[in-house]
Amino acid sequence: MKKIQCLLFVALAFATSCVPERLLEESKSKLKTCETERDVLKKEAESYSANLAEVKDQLQKDQKTIENLKRDTAINGSSHRALTAKYEKMNLLNDQLMERMNKIMLGNDKDNAKLSGDLQLTREELLKKQDTLRALETRLNAQRVELDNLNTELQKREARVSELETLLKNKDEAAARLKKILSDALFNFENKGLTITQRNGKVYVSLDESLLFASGKISVEPKGAEALKNVAKVLEQNPDINVMVEGHTDDVPMRGTGEIKDNWDLSVMRATSVTKIMLASAKIDPRRINACGRAEFVPLENAKTPEARKKNRRTEIILTPKLDELLKVLDTN
Repeated sequence: MKKIQCLLFVALAFATSCVPERLLEESKSKLKTCETERDVLKKEAESYSANLAEVKDQLQKDQKTIENLKRDTAINGSSHRALTAKYEKMNLLNDQLMERMNKIMLGNDKDNAKLSGDLQLTREELLKKQDTLRALETRLNAQRVELDNLNTELQKREARVSELETLLKNKDEAAARLKKILSDALFNFENKGLTITQRNGKVYVSLDESLLFASGKISVEPKGAEALKNVAKVLEQNPDINVMVEGHTDDVPMRGTGEIKDNWDLSVMRATSVTKIMLASAKIDPRRINACGRAEFVPLENAKTPEARKKNRRTEIILTPKLDELLKVLDTN
């Protein structure tokens, strides 16, 4: 309203051009005052607007707080009712317990007798369980002693097994050394009707029939005798070797009427001939050697061909390092 009055006053002053200069100056002064007041009012209006926005924002926050309080109040009320119900139930249970305790304290003879009987039964059961526990402890102690004995025995057996393994290893090493010695001694005969192999700690010197014997004969041929003498020298230098001489034939039946009647006779006599030549060629304790015939029953090949039968007609000298130490360990078991 003041702004409008100032504007009217200015307009009126300009309308009367005959107004004195003093009045004009007063009008300008009042106009300036009105503009100043207008600017102040404008700033106040802006301040009121900002305060109004803050008040609205705070009002929204207060409304949310009121809603949260209402919700919390509802939850607390529900919790309070639940707690009250529980409290009442606990009071009821407490009253019941107090009533039962009062009956016992007042000397309800029937209940006291039952309780005493139950207590007695409980004691008897406890004593029985204690007896059972003692028996179990006794048995457990006995089993522990037995287990200790078994562990001790197991350790002994493990030591024996270790010793046996060492002896067997030594046996294999001795067999390998023997095979090398024989290979060196019989170098000129290998792959010429004579083969040397090592299996299961033993050395097998296999001599074909063609190297040792004429067909159906038991006398050793000169070339075969030379090979047997070389074997005998090796055996003489290695007295800790046991010897098995086995004669083998093919599966063709031999039916003789003289000294040699069948394959059994032929295989045994050939093994004996080989044994005699080795004993005559070197200083070998005869107790080290066993001679036997296997006839056709241990073939290298089962085929009925001339090649297979030729392989089966052979004499094998099986050399085994003595196992005296091994047998001693086995005897202790």
